[in-house]
Amino acid sequence: MARLLLSPVLLAFSLAAASLISNAGVAEAAAWPWHSHWRWHGWRGRHDCISSIVSEEDYASLFLHKDDAACPARGFYNYSSFVSAAESFPEFGNTGRKKDTRRREVAAFLAQISHETTGGWATAPDGPYAWGLCFKEELKPASNYCDATNTEWKCDPGKSYHGRGPMQLSWNYNYGPAGKALGFNGLGNPEIVASDPVVAFKAALWFWMTPQPPKPSCHDVMLGRYVPTEADKAANRTAGFGLTTNIINGGLECNRPGNAQEEDRVGYYKHYGDILGVRDLGPNLDCASQQPYS
Repeated sequence: MARLLLSPVLLAFSLAAASLISNAGVAEAAAWPWHSHWRWHGWRGRHDCISSIVSEEDYASLFLHKDDAACPARGFYNYSSFVSAAESFPEFGNTGRKKDTRRREVAAFLAQISHETTGGWATAPDGPYAWGLCFKEELKPASNYCDATNTEWKCDPGKSYHGRGPMQLSWNYNYGPAGKALGFNGLGNPEIVASDPVVAFKAALWFWMTPQPPKPSCHDVMLGRYVPTEADKAANRTAGFGLTTNIINGGLECNRPGNAQEEDRVGYYKHYGDILGVRDLGPNLDCASQQPYS
């Protein structure tokens, strides 16, 4: 796409963002088939609106630069769309008797989507973790992300299933099931994940809440429901924020000590945990010593 290089700062921004976003996305979400449902269980109290954990003021402080002119997604990821999407997932941020548990899950989710859409870099204004939700789709897709061997979720001619939305949903066999579960035409109209902010957040939350055997859901991991199998134990797939990274993009980031992408996710998690008042971030923040699932 056309790009205006107005200043050294914007040039640095563009180069850093392109480097990060090219490696982001749900690159490994495609490794296992999606379920068309999610599990609701555990403590069931009154559904607290997500705004009880993330106020509009909190949201603005978490995403300081998302609406800057330099961010392609400016104006897209608004607070009301996030709250509206969360209402479709009543256990998100509302499971567990301790409020710290609920805050921890929300901080983890926001950290992951911020890394997936970041426009930050090491010396960015206000720091690298002030630039989440800067992008709404992959800048330069390597392909149309169509797996022609998948006969259940056949690609529509001319459609691209590259990374879109907060979790950078990718591949036809993710768009199809996501659309079926959420009520949109994922194969025929994948563009909606980058054009409707409520759908975009719903797709990200659906990924978060949905188990992908043998992977657990990120939701269950952050709530402490994850029970490792013998294979998980042998692979050192321990519970904690690091395991959500393994679920999302482990094939490219886990079992790689010092991986910059994985460390960026942890940095976002710590930053957001501090803003949201999370007292205990939990164990195993990284997946540097975990074997990926695929």
